[in-house]
Amino acid sequence: MNDVRRGRLKVYLGAAPGVGKTYRMLDEARRRAARGADVVVGFAECHGRPRTEAMLDGLEVVARSQCAYRGGYFEEMDLPAVLARRPEVAVVDEFAHSNVPGGGRNAKRWQDIDVLLAAGIDVVTAVNVQHLASLKDVVEKITGVPQHETVPDDVVRRAQQIELIDMPPEGLRRRMAHGNIYTPEKIDAALANYFRPGNLTALRQLALLWVADRVDEALHTYRAEHAIGGVWETRERVVVALTGGPEGDTLIRRAARIADRSAGGDLLAVHVARSDGLAAGVSHASLARQRRLVEDLGGSYHSVVGDGVATALVDFARTENATQLVLGTSRRGRFERFLTGPGTGETVTELSGDIDVHRVTHERAGRGTLLPSRRRTLSTARLIAGPVAGLVLPVLLTVCLAQVRGTVNLTSEALLFLLAVVGVACIGGVASAVIASVTASLLLNYWFIPPIGQFTLDDPNALLALGVFTVVAATVAAVVDRSLRLSRRSARATAEAETMSSLAGSIVRGGQTIPALLERTRETFGTDSAELVDEPPDHEVGSGVTTVPAGPGAYLVLRGRTLSSSERRVLAAFAAHVGSAVERAQLAEAAAEIEPVKAADRLRTALLRAVGHDLRTPLAAGWAAVTSLRGRDVEFSAEDRDELLATADESMAKLNRLLENLLDLSRLEAGVLPLSLRATSLEEVLPMALADVPDVDLRDVESIPPVLVDPPLLERVIANLAGNAARHTPAGRRVMVTASALGGRVELRVVDRGPGLPTTGRERLFEPFQRLGDTDNTTGLGLGLALARGLTEAMNGTLTPEDTPGGGLTMVVSLPLAERVDPSASTAAATPGRTP
Repeated sequence: MNDVRRGRLKVYLGAAPGVGKTYRMLDEARRRAARGADVVVGFAECHGRPRTEAMLDGLEVVARSQCAYRGGYFEEMDLPAVLARRPEVAVVDEFAHSNVPGGGRNAKRWQDIDVLLAAGIDVVTAVNVQHLASLKDVVEKITGVPQHETVPDDVVRRAQQIELIDMPPEGLRRRMAHGNIYTPEKIDAALANYFRPGNLTALRQLALLWVADRVDEALHTYRAEHAIGGVWETRERVVVALTGGPEGDTLIRRAARIADRSAGGDLLAVHVARSDGLAAGVSHASLARQRRLVEDLGGSYHSVVGDGVATALVDFARTENATQLVLGTSRRGRFERFLTGPGTGETVTELSGDIDVHRVTHERAGRGTLLPSRRRTLSTARLIAGPVAGLVLPVLLTVCLAQVRGTVNLTSEALLFLLAVVGVACIGGVASAVIASVTASLLLNYWFIPPIGQFTLDDPNALLALGVFTVVAATVAAVVDRSLRLSRRSARATAEAETMSSLAGSIVRGGQTIPALLERTRETFGTDSAELVDEPPDHEVGSGVTTVPAGPGAYLVLRGRTLSSSERRVLAAFAAHVGSAVERAQLAEAAAEIEPVKAADRLRTALLRAVGHDLRTPLAAGWAAVTSLRGRDVEFSAEDRDELLATADESMAKLNRLLENLLDLSRLEAGVLPLSLRATSLEEVLPMALADVPDVDLRDVESIPPVLVDPPLLERVIANLAGNAARHTPAGRRVMVTASALGGRVELRVVDRGPGLPTTGRERLFEPFQRLGDTDNTTGLGLGLALARGLTEAMNGTLTPEDTPGGGLTMVVSLPLAERVDPSASTAAATPGRTP
């Protein structure tokens, strides 16, 4: 049994490149070593910065391993050497780095670090916010620079410590201008592109918000572990209570304005579905509209089940560590509030404690409730008040009628007693009504049926009258009680259906993952946890664990409190929905596995069509020319023979080019294309690449530093792009080729002034065997751009289309500089089975 303590991970998260995360990481290593800790540097990337390199003085550095890859040699962390050294603390930079294929047992450096942690070694590492997987697309949209290396957010979140390294944009730009980040020839391009103030501000905000979420998770875990119910006002969280009434829009907008007063404020809308019917009569269309409004304003919508609205609201607010609660003022009038007592708003205010409660006025205030009356439920107070009223109310009525004896006849007196019995039935149900009817019968006989002051039980007519009165009173009371019970059941069913429709809508829209649905279930029923398991756990009744089946071989388990029978019914429906979501996810996974097969089939079909036309055409022309030359029935002149030979030669050359493209594409897909990477200047490649393109406007390529590429392959890429641009450039206009250096890479742009392409169709440009937008679709296999992208990615580069200002399309080839190459970017392109 392995009893080694797992190491602790600390991550320095940089808001942008150059903020000093590596410097801070090495500074901590020096401080730990000074305190007597056994510290080694497994890998540190100083990027040639003197101050950072100076931090390595006095630290033990493990020698890097040399890895050969595609004709070049690269340095990686020597994981076996670090494991053999077994220090207390290992410093490993570049958390998101991709290892050179074949250089180690793991594809990513974060996997190497996980091996160190499993061996009991504490690790200090660093990563920039743009390398977090969840932010990759956002960062690319902001900066325009694609991120090839990422680390899963969950891996970073598991770190015991995350420290944000931040710097104001102007401060970082000053560091850049002083030469503390990049070499002088790269500074101007970097300041004008990636390091623009707006870009840096956006990256800074992304980093702050991501770390704030991580801190919020840690705070929630700490409060749960220590059973802390009080509100800690670390972050403004505004909860708005929705009933589904017309005032909901007003409340949501008011709550959103309160949340917006503080940066990072959260808006949470919650609707309580009560099993006792208080939520019945709600407009589901209104709730759906209000949910969309909440989401449009950047908030989140929640639905919870609770026996009491006020208690459920306060419990939800405390669970979410809310600082403010927003409710609408009561829609009941003064007289109704006087009869039915304090409403939800007053009760929430009493229970809120340290949560601020806002009572917002609206146009429906005081105009009457649209919800069922609170008197439609048999609470404990009503169960006690019913029998008491059955005894006291007839007595009080007798006292009142005795004062007006002689002015009211016996029939009116009996009807008044009957009215009192019905009133008691409304309060306490049929049992209370029976008590009231017996009491009323006896009082009516003694005080109002002659002879007054004595019971006339020996008179058959009197006995019949009393019996009929009792039966009528009991029957009316039973009918009233039954109607109330049916109303209560209907309200409960409506509340449960409303809760389920909310969850079902989330699943149908496809916006919920399985973990999100489990969290929604936990939140709805107010439990500590909700999970899916393969086998039902063993637990005792009343232990606070509830288990319901969620499909074949799956069970939904809730822990934290014992659920009522009505909540269990709703939970069973929840489990069915969760089970269907699991099944849907499995089907989606199966469909994803089938998609590559379908893509291969489409590729095969396109290839057959291409072979049937584009390969046959030059073959037929060449064959016809050779057949004619071999024929003896016609004497060709020397000029005719030369023309036929030229036709055959041209056809064979064209056929050879097509076959070479097909072979190269197949090698790319198999990951076996031979490469010979070396430092190459653009001036060495461009003349040959552009030889067949007349009148090219060549700009800004003389001062570009060398790139690490395979020259013949780069020549083919540029030739394909330039030839494609020339076909789409109108007569009288020239194809322009320009280049710039930025952030360790060179961007080569091939610009045409043609009609351009819509954004939605651009990725189809790089699919093999199609000629999207070609003016002549009768020739060519449509392999040029597909091959160009595949070759570019094989050389650690990228090929992306952009709009040309003023109209047209620009192809951007991004390549690594020879002096600072990161081979990991090509790992995906060189992997077998990858389609370029």
